[in-house]
Amino acid sequence: MSNLHLSDRAGLLKPSPTLGITAKANAMRTQGVDVVSFAAGEPDFNTPASICQSAIDALNQGFTKYTPSAGIPALRDAITAKLNTENGLRTTPGQIVVSCGAKHSVFNTMQVILNPGDEVILIAPYWMTYAEQIILAGGTPVVVHARAEDNFVPDIAQLSAAVTAKTRAILVNSPSNPTGAVLPPALLQQIADLALAKKLWIISDEIYEKLVYGVPQLSIASLSPEVEAQTITINGFSKSFSMTGWRVGYASAPEQLAKAMSNFQDQVTSNPTSFAQRGAVTALALPPDDVEAMRQEFAARRDLITGLLADIPRVKVPIPDGAFYAFPDFSAYLGDRFATDNDLAAWLLETAHVACIPGSVFEGAGHLRLSYAASRENIERGVARIKTALSQI
Repeated sequence: MSNLHLSDRAGLLKPSPTLGITAKANAMRTQGVDVVSFAAGEPDFNTPASICQSAIDALNQGFTKYTPSAGIPALRDAITAKLNTENGLRTTPGQIVVSCGAKHSVFNTMQVILNPGDEVILIAPYWMTYAEQIILAGGTPVVVHARAEDNFVPDIAQLSAAVTAKTRAILVNSPSNPTGAVLPPALLQQIADLALAKKLWIISDEIYEKLVYGVPQLSIASLSPEVEAQTITINGFSKSFSMTGWRVGYASAPEQLAKAMSNFQDQVTSNPTSFAQRGAVTALALPPDDVEAMRQEFAARRDLITGLLADIPRVKVPIPDGAFYAFPDFSAYLGDRFATDNDLAAWLLETAHVACIPGSVFEGAGHLRLSYAASRENIERGVARIKTALSQI
């Protein structure tokens, strides 16, 4: 075995801290520890029954074989109609590639647009998978740091200054994981103008699009046909329809790029799961009130968790405008006892039995990410435990 080696690429891979902390919290639960988890980024609601029934019907009908790699026609048609009607795009079914989750769509995108040494601009704090997938494609993440006092919305001057001759794309995630930031339409227009002037791809991850609270949500590709011709819009069913385990996501891209993504997917996974695609078709036909009920509950939880966190001395709590994450600043508690937010998160799990994700995972040092995709009771219990534990320092 000593003469057998792994690839250099394998050495680039880092385990997901989110999944690791979630796994540790679950292990503690199996040992009888009452852990309140704010770690996982998935809705705690069941998948709507009609979606499940569609998949069951598909199974009973024998719809269990290979499908076209880019997705079944019915789903691509439904996604096209959704994007054009709800998001203001001008896409066609030939521009849609359905994949095994939005994460898979991001991976496909990076693999087909990047060559070694190419750069992609990321806005920090950012979902760590973006950087990992850029690196796996041979690219280099170039990070622009947004400030909490600006609600994690960057300035266009910062983004412009990050562009070099090697820049190939700028990635926009709005609403954002981990901060819940929603980029305002004026900034999206400025980003679009920058991309057009510098001939850059725009990668727009809109997986949390339906979870916004009192602010406008805009698909950047809707700004003009010219912008759409340089934009890869990524979305999926995990967050808005509570379908995390179904693994269905999609990208809308210019047709030549979509074909390249489909050809790449041919050699990696082939098609997304057949009967899960049938469920996704049903999801897009749900009455808007079904999703709105979940959004309203998340809005109430947002108000609850931010209010409770703000009551902890020395904790600064930006108010998220979207998604289901709070990203409070605990840096006042760092120092001799806790050198980093990683140390603080580990201590809270061991001592207070509360699972949070360290902000440094997302290049947001000093913060903790708390998912409020948890019951109101658990939000109250978990934040109370954090407050009690910190009061004893």
